[in-house]
Amino acid sequence: MIEKIKNFFDKVEDRVRHVLSHEPILYAFLGGIGIVLFWKGVWETAEYFPILDGLGSVIASILLLLIIGLFVSSFIGDSILLTGLRSQKKITEKTETEVLMEESEIKKMNEKINKIERDLEEIKTTLTQKDGNRRKTK
Repeated sequence: MIEKIKNFFDKVEDRVRHVLSHEPILYAFLGGIGIVLFWKGVWETAEYFPILDGLGSVIASILLLLIIGLFVSSFIGDSILLTGLRSQKKITEKTETEVLMEESEIKKMNEKINKIERDLEEIKTTLTQKDGNRRKTK
Protein backbone atom coordinates (compact mmCIF):
# COMPACT_ATOMS: atom_id res chain seq x y z
CA MET A 1 0.00 0.00 0.00
CA ILE A 2 2.75 2.44 0.98
CA GLU A 3 4.73 1.45 -2.12
CA LYS A 4 1.72 2.24 -4.34
CA ILE A 5 1.31 5.67 -2.74
CA LYS A 6 5.05 6.33 -3.12
CA ASN A 7 4.99 5.30 -6.79
CA PHE A 8 1.91 7.44 -7.43
CA PHE A 9 3.51 10.59 -6.01
CA ASP A 10 6.78 9.78 -7.77
CA LYS A 11 4.99 9.67 -11.13
CA VAL A 12 3.01 12.84 -10.36
CA GLU A 13 6.23 14.61 -9.37
CA ASP A 14 7.94 13.58 -12.61
CA ARG A 15 5.03 14.88 -14.71
CA VAL A 16 4.73 18.15 -12.80
CA ARG A 17 8.49 18.78 -12.91
CA HIS A 18 8.49 18.11 -16.66
CA VAL A 19 5.70 20.63 -17.25
CA LEU A 20 7.08 23.25 -14.87
CA SER A 21 10.62 22.98 -16.24
CA HIS A 22 9.33 24.74 -19.36
CA GLU A 23 7.95 27.59 -17.22
CA PRO A 24 10.83 28.55 -14.88
CA ILE A 25 9.17 31.69 -13.47
CA LEU A 26 6.00 29.81 -12.53
CA TYR A 27 8.17 26.96 -11.19
CA ALA A 28 10.13 29.38 -8.99
CA PHE A 29 6.95 31.10 -7.80
CA LEU A 30 5.24 27.83 -6.79
CA GLY A 31 8.45 26.53 -5.23
CA GLY A 32 8.78 29.71 -3.22
CA ILE A 33 5.22 29.40 -1.91
CA GLY A 34 5.83 25.78 -0.92
CA ILE A 35 9.07 26.61 0.88
CA VAL A 36 7.56 29.57 2.76
CA LEU A 37 4.54 27.51 3.87
CA PHE A 38 6.81 24.68 4.99
CA TRP A 39 8.96 27.00 7.10
CA LYS A 40 5.88 28.76 8.46
CA GLY A 41 4.72 25.37 9.76
CA VAL A 42 8.13 24.60 11.24
CA TRP A 43 8.24 28.03 12.89
CA GLU A 44 4.78 27.69 14.42
CA THR A 45 5.54 24.17 15.66
CA ALA A 46 8.84 25.31 17.22
CA GLU A 47 6.93 27.91 19.24
CA TYR A 48 5.49 25.06 21.33
CA PHE A 49 9.01 24.31 22.67
CA PRO A 50 10.38 27.15 24.85
CA ILE A 51 13.97 25.88 24.50
CA LEU A 52 13.80 26.61 20.75
CA ASP A 53 13.48 30.34 21.33
CA GLY A 54 16.32 32.60 20.13
CA LEU A 55 19.78 31.23 20.88
CA GLY A 56 18.48 27.71 21.57
CA SER A 57 17.02 27.61 18.07
CA VAL A 58 20.30 28.75 16.48
CA ILE A 59 22.36 26.21 18.43
CA ALA A 60 19.93 23.35 17.72
CA SER A 61 19.83 24.15 14.00
CA ILE A 62 23.62 24.43 13.65
CA LEU A 63 24.14 21.13 15.50
CA LEU A 64 21.49 19.36 13.43
CA LEU A 65 22.87 20.66 10.12
CA LEU A 66 26.45 19.81 11.07
CA ILE A 67 25.51 16.29 12.21
CA ILE A 68 23.63 15.45 9.00
CA GLY A 69 26.18 17.17 6.77
CA LEU A 70 23.99 19.91 5.32
CA PHE A 71 25.38 23.02 7.01
CA VAL A 72 27.41 24.34 4.06
CA SER A 73 25.27 22.98 1.23
CA SER A 74 22.05 24.33 2.75
CA PHE A 75 23.37 27.87 2.60
CA ILE A 76 25.34 27.92 -0.64
CA GLY A 77 24.56 24.61 -2.35
CA ASP A 78 26.75 21.86 -3.74
CA SER A 79 26.36 22.89 -7.36
CA ILE A 80 27.39 26.45 -6.58
CA LEU A 81 30.48 25.18 -4.75
CA LEU A 82 31.44 22.84 -7.59
CA THR A 83 30.86 25.37 -10.38
CA GLY A 84 32.85 27.95 -8.42
CA LEU A 85 35.75 25.56 -7.93
CA ARG A 86 35.73 24.66 -11.62
CA SER A 87 35.09 28.26 -12.78
CA GLN A 88 32.01 27.06 -14.66
CA LYS A 89 28.86 28.90 -15.64
CA LYS A 90 25.75 28.59 -13.49
CA ILE A 91 23.24 26.13 -14.92
CA THR A 92 20.87 29.05 -15.62
CA GLU A 93 23.55 30.69 -17.78
CA LYS A 94 24.11 27.59 -19.90
CA THR A 95 22.36 27.05 -23.19
CA GLU A 96 20.27 23.96 -23.80
CA THR A 97 22.99 22.70 -26.15
CA GLU A 98 25.65 23.00 -23.42
CA VAL A 99 23.47 21.12 -20.95
CA LEU A 100 22.76 18.37 -23.50
CA MET A 101 26.48 18.11 -24.31
CA GLU A 102 27.30 17.70 -20.61
CA GLU A 103 24.62 15.02 -20.26
CA SER A 104 26.09 13.23 -23.28
CA GLU A 105 29.58 13.38 -21.77
CA ILE A 106 28.28 12.00 -18.48
CA LYS A 107 26.54 9.17 -20.32
CA LYS A 108 29.79 8.34 -22.17
CA MET A 109 31.76 8.34 -18.90
CA ASN A 110 29.21 6.03 -17.30
CA GLU A 111 29.47 3.66 -20.27
CA LYS A 112 33.28 3.64 -19.92
CA ILE A 113 33.00 2.98 -16.18
CA ASN A 114 30.61 0.10 -16.83
CA LYS A 115 33.02 -1.37 -19.41
CA ILE A 116 35.93 -1.08 -16.99
CA GLU A 117 33.88 -2.79 -14.29
CA ARG A 118 32.97 -5.63 -16.69
CA ASP A 119 36.63 -5.99 -17.71
CA LEU A 120 37.73 -6.12 -14.07
CA GLU A 121 35.10 -8.74 -13.32
CA GLU A 122 36.32 -10.79 -16.30
CA ILE A 123 39.94 -10.51 -15.12
CA LYS A 124 38.95 -11.59 -11.59
CA THR A 125 37.06 -14.57 -12.98
CA THR A 126 39.99 -15.56 -15.18
CA LEU A 127 42.47 -15.26 -12.30
CA THR A 128 40.20 -17.26 -10.01
CA GLN A 129 39.89 -20.02 -12.62
CA LYS A 130 43.66 -20.11 -13.19
CA ASP A 131 44.27 -20.22 -9.44
CA GLY A 132 41.78 -23.09 -9.14
CA ASN A 133 43.51 -25.01 -11.95
CA ARG A 134 46.92 -24.52 -10.29
CA ARG A 135 45.64 -25.93 -7.02
CA LYS A 136 44.21 -28.99 -8.79
CA THR A 137 47.52 -29.77 -10.52
CA LYS A 138 49.55 -29.61 -7.28
